Amino acid sequence: MGEVQKIVDQLQGVWDGEPFHGPAVAPLLAGVPAPAAFARPLKGVHSIAEIARHIGTWEDIVRRRLEGEVIDTVPDHEDWPRAGDTTPAGWEAIRRELDDRHARLEGVVAALPESRLGDAVAARPYDVQYMLHGILQHTLYHAGQIALLKKAAEEA
Repeated sequence: MGEVQKIVDQLQGVWDGEPFHGPAVAPLLAGVPAPAAFARPLKGVHSIAEIARHIGTWEDIVRRRLEGEVIDTVPDHEDWPRAGDTTPAGWEAIRRELDDRHARLEGVVAALPESRLGDAVAARPYDVQYMLHGILQHTLYHAGQIALLKKAAEEA
C-alpha cells in the first residue's frame, strides 16, 4: 500500500472509522444536540459549532492548496468563522458543510499521485506529505476538544 492510500485510510478513519485515539469526528458530532453545539460551557473557549466550522475551513484550505490555489495567510474571520444560525437547522447545516468539505478533501487526496507527496506547497515552508499529516493532526486535536466540550455540556 502506498503512502497516499495510507493517508486516505487515516482520513476515513479519523472521520467515520475507529481511530486509535477514540471516537471519530462524524459520530462524535452526530451525538451533539444543537443547544450543546452552540453552548460555551467553558469560559473563553470556542463552541463545538465554531470548532466544527474551523475544522471544515482547514480541510477546505488543504484541498484548495492541493488543487493549486496559493493561500498564504488566512484572516481570523475565515480561520474561525462564526457559528451563525444557532437553531437545530443551523447546526445541521454546519455538520453537512463539514461532511462535504471532508468528502471533497478525501476525494482530492485519493486522486493524488504518489509523486506529488514531496512537492512544495505554494507559499508554505513544507511539502504536500507534511501538510496531509498536519491536517490529520489538526482534526484529531480539535476532535479531543469537541469530546471534552460535549462531556461538559452533558454534565451542565
